[in-house]
Amino acid sequence: MACEAFGVTENALVLPLADESAELGTAGGKGASLARLGRAGLPVPPGFHVTTHAYRAFVAEGLGPAIKAAPEADVLAAFENHDLPADVAAAILQAYEALGDDIPVAVRSSATAEDLPELSFAGQHDTFLNVVGPGALLVAVRRCWASLWTARAVDYRRRNGIPSTDVAIAVVVQQLVPADAAGVLFTANPVTGARDELVVNAAWGLGEAVVGGQVSPDTYVLARGSHREISRNVQDKTVMTVRTPDGTREEPTPGDLRHAAVLDEARTAELAALGERIERLYGLPMDVEWAVHNGQSYILQARPITHLRTPIEVWNDSLRGDYLWTSVNVGEAVPSVMTPVTWSFVRTLSDSVLGGHPSSGNIGGRFYLNLSLPITAGVAVGLGSLVRRTSEQTFGRLPAEVEVPLLPMSRPAVVRAAVATAIGFLRQGRAYRKELANLLKTNPARCEELREYIGKTSTPPDLLALWKSDVDAMLRIVCKTLDAGARTGIGQSAKLRRSLPKLVGDADANTLLTGLHGDSGELASLGPVLGLARLKRGQLDRDTYARTWGHRCADEFEVSVSRPAEDPAWLDRQLGGAAQDPEDLLERQAKVRDEAWQRLRVAHPSKADRIRRRLDRAAMGARSRERARSEMVRGFWVLRAFVVRAGALTGRGDDLFFLPIEEILTVLAGDQTPLAAVPSRRAAYHLYRTLPPYPTYIRGHFDPPGWAADPHRRNDIYHESSAPAPVTGREISGFPGAAGIVEGLARVIGTVEEGDALQPGEILVTTVTNIGWTPLFPRAAAIVTDVGAPLSHAAIVARELGIPAVVGCGTATSRLTTGDRIRVDGAKGTVTLL
Repeated sequence: MACEAFGVTENALVLPLADESAELGTAGGKGASLARLGRAGLPVPPGFHVTTHAYRAFVAEGLGPAIKAAPEADVLAAFENHDLPADVAAAILQAYEALGDDIPVAVRSSATAEDLPELSFAGQHDTFLNVVGPGALLVAVRRCWASLWTARAVDYRRRNGIPSTDVAIAVVVQQLVPADAAGVLFTANPVTGARDELVVNAAWGLGEAVVGGQVSPDTYVLARGSHREISRNVQDKTVMTVRTPDGTREEPTPGDLRHAAVLDEARTAELAALGERIERLYGLPMDVEWAVHNGQSYILQARPITHLRTPIEVWNDSLRGDYLWTSVNVGEAVPSVMTPVTWSFVRTLSDSVLGGHPSSGNIGGRFYLNLSLPITAGVAVGLGSLVRRTSEQTFGRLPAEVEVPLLPMSRPAVVRAAVATAIGFLRQGRAYRKELANLLKTNPARCEELREYIGKTSTPPDLLALWKSDVDAMLRIVCKTLDAGARTGIGQSAKLRRSLPKLVGDADANTLLTGLHGDSGELASLGPVLGLARLKRGQLDRDTYARTWGHRCADEFEVSVSRPAEDPAWLDRQLGGAAQDPEDLLERQAKVRDEAWQRLRVAHPSKADRIRRRLDRAAMGARSRERARSEMVRGFWVLRAFVVRAGALTGRGDDLFFLPIEEILTVLAGDQTPLAAVPSRRAAYHLYRTLPPYPTYIRGHFDPPGWAADPHRRNDIYHESSAPAPVTGREISGFPGAAGIVEGLARVIGTVEEGDALQPGEILVTTVTNIGWTPLFPRAAAIVTDVGAPLSHAAIVARELGIPAVVGCGTATSRLTTGDRIRVDGAKGTVTLL
């Protein structure tokens, strides 16, 4: 279409879409961008610009006072009731007629502060689709102009420091693409910030449902350059935007299209290539709206991605080799995504190697243990089956379809490495036995003293000196010794759990293994819930509770999380809500245990005393392990205090949670270099926290975002080379946690913060529990967990309180929903959907 047809002059009222004069000042941000795309030969639908000169001519005829004084509704009414100057209307209609006879068009606002690299103004100004006819077009143009003065647009400019006197608005009129499919293309991954990936979102119909968020679109991730699809996530697209005689509307997507992929690989590659052309044209990562009709792709809009995420640091030790990883037991202690400083502390305590292969790992911010190490060592010395049986009590029973990959080492090399590792554990065990009693006695006062010293430091050098003199020893000596104590004696308990059911049956064995709390109340896992009950009865004051249990919480090893003793409102939240008194539950369970003892003495009088001694030793070992863990957590409170104080003294606040401890010490010494990594680590932390808990068992290389996007993912198992079969049926199997049969309504809870939703008598279903969940137990009729083993927190505490429990179910949270009626059989280890 020739420029002469529009009468182009210096103050033209209308311009051709690709005209050289269509710049920011005359065509607005959106219009200037479309003109640039058109001049570059990209497939932009034909159209024209109604320039800012036309807008100013319209406003000059008496609308200024209305704009300044009127509320939003009155501004719109004033614009709609004000006739366009004759020359403006004539220019618009001439350009419209040149497109064809009453063809449908899209009428889009294009302000002079819009679609800039710093600000997109997305959604602030109006767009009208499927506008047909001269009269409807002039109305739509007036409404686009009026949208410059809506309350939301004025407020947006005010918040971003843009004077309203400096803005004007143009309008882009383009032939409407009756899209078969449409969506958005990003030339950098907006979720991860990765510049080597392009992301295409796609849905059926016009693109408004995608842009407006009414539909969950398909998502295709492609590699830059090759345009190879890295992943595709096909969604259930429930609605689509369609044309109507008077505009558009959302309507249900036809059944055969709802679950069908919108794009094939050839189309995604074509769109990726167009996106790369557009990015080269602008020199910036771009957000591109596109549509497809009759096999032809069209570009509808392109603007810079205004707030592209910082590139994300990858935390993924599954890439280190072909191992079998498990989160059982450790996922209970460290249940959420760790900050880098927490991982540096955990790694100091847990990381050992066998022939260069790691014993623990950080996968997407979560703590995993490498089962390939102990199994390989066991096989090398001819004890593979024994190691597997023993590990079941702590790490759970491996699913039948999971094969443990052995380390790629010769048998002699494995034996040498295993002996060296065993010597190290024996040394830790000796230190634990030698020092534990003294540590348990002195650690509370020592930790309180250290936190006071930390709080009194006034300069970074002072705090650094305190680390070297005292705090480092808290981590590397005290916590390491307590960690060894928390793992000692597990084998003896596991052996008893295997042998006792053969003598008295599963139910009585489960009952006889309770009583760990003892007559003097020494099981640390029960301390917080019993303390809350005593506080509620007036038998305990708040200060005593805070000193005794104020360091224990659901995420107690994560040093970025505040402790209950730091939060005055925490106790009030815990004291609310109805629940059975845990003392009553313990008393009831004691009676059941006495009855089981009477049956054992009658059936096996000659063995009763020996069994009693073995159970007493197991109970003492359990109490010792629990106290050791509690004091280790108290030590982590000291480490938290150190990091918080370092953030205050350096002026970097919570930035320091995103540095390992070695780098924090560097910053305290005056070197700011490590802080450059904070943005990418913070981005990684926030990304990984948006994902659901990863599978309990992971084999091979694992991509957390890719797994989370898979609609067929399983929560219990991931295998890089083969997809486990979907789990079906009405029965879910796990480990017997605590005996008893209960029927009731399920309450599926993701975090302990959601615990208020649990009603008395409901069955608590969750991924994993730890001591922070214990106050919820007296409210629950039964407990069901995805992650766990006979020696896990949920199993131990539920047994003590006599609450039926099934642990280590793997898929309970994905197969059950709140409100399902289920039967929990704690003795058999089954959950049945009724």
